[in-house]
Amino acid sequence: MVFSALSEPGTATGKLRKKVMGAPQTPDSHDQPPEKKPAPSLFTDFDIYLFRQGSHFKLYEKFGAHRVTDNDGISGVLFAVWAPNAAMVSAVGDFNRWDQEAHKLSVRPDGSGIWEGFVPGLEAGKLYKFHIESKSNKYRANRGDPYAFYWEKPPSTSPIIRDLSCEWHDDVWMKGRKTRNALTSPLSIYEVHLGSWRRKGSGKDQWLSYREIAPLLAGYVKELKFTHVEFLPIMEHPFYGSWGYQTTGYFAPTSRYGTPQDFMYLVDYLHRNEIGVILDWVPSHFPGDEHGLVYYDGTHLYEHADPREGFHPDWKSYIFNYGRSEVRSFLFSSAMFWFDKYHIDGLRVDAVASMLYRDYSRASGQWIPNKFGGRENLEAISFLKQLNEEVYKTFPDVQMIAEESTAWPMVSKPTYIGGLGFGMKWNMGWMHDTLYYLGKDPIHRKYHHNELTFSMLYAFSENYVLPLSHDEVVHGKGSLVNKMPGDDWQRLANLRLLFTYQFTHPGKKLLFMGGEFGQWREWAHDGALEWDLAPDDRHRGMRLLIHDLNSLYQTVPALHEFDFDGRGFEWIDFKDWEHSVITYLRKASDPEELVLVACNFTPIPRYNYLVGVPLQGFWKELLNSDAAVYGGSNIGNSGGVMTKNQPCFGRKQSLQLALPPLSAIVFGYEKPPVQKTPESSARKEVPAPAEKHVPPQKKTPPDGGSACLQKNPA
Repeated sequence: MVFSALSEPGTATGKLRKKVMGAPQTPDSHDQPPEKKPAPSLFTDFDIYLFRQGSHFKLYEKFGAHRVTDNDGISGVLFAVWAPNAAMVSAVGDFNRWDQEAHKLSVRPDGSGIWEGFVPGLEAGKLYKFHIESKSNKYRANRGDPYAFYWEKPPSTSPIIRDLSCEWHDDVWMKGRKTRNALTSPLSIYEVHLGSWRRKGSGKDQWLSYREIAPLLAGYVKELKFTHVEFLPIMEHPFYGSWGYQTTGYFAPTSRYGTPQDFMYLVDYLHRNEIGVILDWVPSHFPGDEHGLVYYDGTHLYEHADPREGFHPDWKSYIFNYGRSEVRSFLFSSAMFWFDKYHIDGLRVDAVASMLYRDYSRASGQWIPNKFGGRENLEAISFLKQLNEEVYKTFPDVQMIAEESTAWPMVSKPTYIGGLGFGMKWNMGWMHDTLYYLGKDPIHRKYHHNELTFSMLYAFSENYVLPLSHDEVVHGKGSLVNKMPGDDWQRLANLRLLFTYQFTHPGKKLLFMGGEFGQWREWAHDGALEWDLAPDDRHRGMRLLIHDLNSLYQTVPALHEFDFDGRGFEWIDFKDWEHSVITYLRKASDPEELVLVACNFTPIPRYNYLVGVPLQGFWKELLNSDAAVYGGSNIGNSGGVMTKNQPCFGRKQSLQLALPPLSAIVFGYEKPPVQKTPESSARKEVPAPAEKHVPPQKKTPPDGGSACLQKNPA
């Protein structure tokens, strides 16, 4: 006999019902002893099959601590934990004075290694753990619940019994997010560490709660026109300095900032303000804290036993055993949980490269080859493919994003053609090359021009996100603005140039908090951002630039429609290394929807700079990073430029531009007005204006220069 939940489909609350296998038996006599009632359970035979097969995606409805009502109307908590090598498991907590003998669990007879037990009368809010004694050694310990929904505030380590009931108000967002998360839509992400964005005070643990931060963050993100926020891991973690990347609670938002319902309120609030929510998620490794997953039942249950496979030498953490079916089901369920219960719009999967390679960060002899003798982690590859397939099948309107730092092919391509199945991938190469280039003194940049242009050789090989992330502003790397050379004016001008280049380069956008106003010091998780810089005109101008770039990116189709398609980009000239200038077009499905970008990476203003363009007419200046309102020198093109009938860069028309110092300018082609004729009169074709005679041009020099380039001043 099996008991399961009778309530809303797929939930673990409500009355338990009895499922009788076969016809009921009637006792022959009242003298016979009553039939012994089976232990309550939320597991069906099919659940066990899926769990052991490695394809159960909702184990959070089965494992852990669930408040239920049994067949006799008695309410309580049903506990379940996977501990196949345990000789004894009991539920302990403040409800039984941590007595390991008071509420022993029973192991299922099906060999699944699952222990279950029902504690009547137990309510939410109580602390608990699982006391586990191993059958293979003398291991005895109180362990946290891997599926706990809520934990004590660190450094305390006990889970807390909690349900996830919530009244959501984000229906409008949820119904329309398919369009907002589409690959052809603008995606501009503001990356946030919740504990250090803003604080109540300068003291330790002076964090704002999820509810307190909701209106502040939503208002700020909406003002700057970002489309999404991405939170560094909010899953429960014992060490605050890990920023959440050392996860112990894979089904619980950290209690540092409030309850599960408080975090739901934050997500709901952001959604109601038309802001998507992406979470960082860490299925690559976990810490060795004794209340966590490591050595869970006295054996290496979640991790590999061999340290050459199961221990990460850089992070001193433990690596999941992706070849174990039950571990795969655990991780699958964690990913699905955040989409299901918290309405999130995407997961950014951390450290994918460390999962793909068995020799990642290991010297020769310190790793074990796969069954074919190679370095690829076949089990992790299979896990990632299955994860992405299931997420997109169940939640087709969300995004899975990989932080993958190598040249592994087809990370963001479908699994049916051999890809890993992610929707997008961070472009770490673009980030490193661009910051390396901009870190050079402008006088030396011409010798590193290839660092700037190399990204376009592979820009459409993946669906890339261009990240200026937290990784680049910590551990002595300095803030973004302090990576730039020169005096303060030049540093800020370089940063404005970087942002404009990022927002006009193919790919979705990500910016870590503080960069949007040019914070001087590098990020520190123990304090808030430098909000005292906000009144400064230079930093207010930087924030205004981010607002205008986001607005331009979202309203001009040429800047986002073909972010992942080569049809959306065309070089005008990438060879002017001598002057450190690049010019390019961004294009949309409408052939006349064109954007021209001209970037000058030196502090020398360049006047009468000729740029070839494909269409004749007026090109309006849409944005100039050197504008006075942003803190620049205000050199520009008086709102726009008319084309000249002078061939340049293989195009019949050209623009004569003024390029400000350390700046990027964005021009949009203005379509000529449609000429209307009276209906009664015959339609006549309007002849194109005759081109002026242009003398024959010299051929392109062997070094790759052009005739019009020779006219540009040095």
